[in-house]
Amino acid sequence: MATLLHNSVQARTLWSELQHAAQQLSESEKVLGRLLKSVFLTSENLAEGLSVLLSGKLSTEEVCAEDLRAEFVQVLSDPEVLGGVVADLQAIRERDPAVKDLLTPFLFFKGFHALQTHRIAHRLWTTGRQAFALFLQSQMSLRFAVDIHPAAHLGQGILMDHATGVVIGETAVVDDNVSMLHGVTLGGTGKQCCDRHPKIRSGVLIGAGATVLGNIEIGKDAKVAAGSVVLKPVHAHTTVAGVPAKVMARNVKFTPALEMNHEFDIHI
Repeated sequence: MATLLHNSVQARTLWSELQHAAQQLSESEKVLGRLLKSVFLTSENLAEGLSVLLSGKLSTEEVCAEDLRAEFVQVLSDPEVLGGVVADLQAIRERDPAVKDLLTPFLFFKGFHALQTHRIAHRLWTTGRQAFALFLQSQMSLRFAVDIHPAAHLGQGILMDHATGVVIGETAVVDDNVSMLHGVTLGGTGKQCCDRHPKIRSGVLIGAGATVLGNIEIGKDAKVAAGSVVLKPVHAHTTVAGVPAKVMARNVKFTPALEMNHEFDIHI
């Protein structure tokens, strides 16, 4: 209960910060005035504002933005879901050196938009609305070039930097505070059924274009180098690289996902 209350308080604080930044931007960049007005002047809180933004991006001629907005508000108003939204935004600000504020990723970063679309789709999937969830997965893939199965379980504080080409399979699990770059695949081997996708533990950093296949665990605070293909479990605090990936270093001092450090710091 205390956590859910904390999420709601954080969401209100974050929404106030976004509103203030949007007001300043509307005065300096008139061409964005209509966008800012539609998101911030018609919304009373973070759930409503994000619902306006996402429904505009994901609607079609047949599935209108108003209907999507009403559904999205219901899901995003849940303090647990809202906590994920807040944590993801904060993760971007803390880990992406290109970001100086919260408004930029909120409005423009498709990695953030894809993650929040998945949070909505996952809630729908787990409450029996699989068809609607799969529609959102399809639209996410079309609009953001990110394909996450609605059944996949993603924790909070996830960063998808650039995000283009990220693919996450049905039975994958991504714990809290994980960072991944564009082109990452968390897939099956094609030879397994049921639980067949990777389990990514907290603090893991996965570099651009890396592929992790099968029901294997990437241990806490591990690091997967860019372009690697991982077919075997990776121990905690371990850096792997190559095709197929091999152990390159061990590190017990840092959390790679938070540091965003892609170097092989301590060699075996």
